[in-house]
Amino acid sequence: MDFARYVDARRAEIEQALAAALPAPPACPRVVADAMRYSLSAGGKRLRPILCLASADAVGGPRALAMPAACAIELIHTYSLIHDDLPAMDNDTMRRGRPTLHVVAGEAIAILAGDGLLTEAFRLMARLPESADPAIAARKLRAIQVVAEAAGAAGMVGGQALDIAGGASADDPLDDAGGQLRALHSRKTGALIRAAATAGAVMAGADAPAVGGIDAAAAEFGLAFQIVDDVLDIEGAPATLGKTAGKDAASGKRTYASLYGIEGARCMAADCLERAERTLRSAGLADSALMDIGRWIVNRSN
Repeated sequence: MDFARYVDARRAEIEQALAAALPAPPACPRVVADAMRYSLSAGGKRLRPILCLASADAVGGPRALAMPAACAIELIHTYSLIHDDLPAMDNDTMRRGRPTLHVVAGEAIAILAGDGLLTEAFRLMARLPESADPAIAARKLRAIQVVAEAAGAAGMVGGQALDIAGGASADDPLDDAGGQLRALHSRKTGALIRAAATAGAVMAGADAPAVGGIDAAAAEFGLAFQIVDDVLDIEGAPATLGKTAGKDAASGKRTYASLYGIEGARCMAADCLERAERTLRSAGLADSALMDIGRWIVNRSN
């Protein structure tokens, strides 16, 4: 199967699983259920859940065991976008090609929908896959820990806080702009991408060397994703990106493109890909779909 067909097949599986992942009325008030589904059903690349499933495939484990984690990570990612777009945060009005949730449902419901998605993610991982096997239960606990650390104060939430503060922390030992930028985005963007890959490998029963190799490669993928995102904020069009372009430059935000220039940033993304390939080759995983996902990240236009 070529990579495009692989992505299409995994995305179809993910969409089907996501449709069943959220509570519905009467168990959940319709106003919250509709708000959560509005943002979740807007589509997007589904990069993180596809990466999760590809990790399971790479280590030869059952992909079905990783599907709940894949869906949970997409719920968390969607929650983060809802909150990121709020007036108190990035104050954006378009996401995934449609008006942001707070524009159509109000700020209060947007906050609650984000809270609901985050909580439902961990309910899903705790509940599925159903199994009486102690080994599967241990994998679920480990995957929940990985995802929670990536989503929490030491991960995505902490990165968002640093971004709001201008990229630096009072106790940050890094005094160079590039180091601070990498520290910020390793949390804000990279942590969840890394967790997606790692959780997939864990749920598939990978051994420690394989999990370590996938984790290290995914850290490079996360950095490359942010670098390319910074370039696309300058070069991309809103219709292609599905969100407002040029906001970073307009707000004077420090980015890889502003620090290193567009060509310099693209070279950095290519370097990430080379390091990831070396890591995966050392782990015997370079011929999996993981490297194709890395190339997709670096060469994407949205």
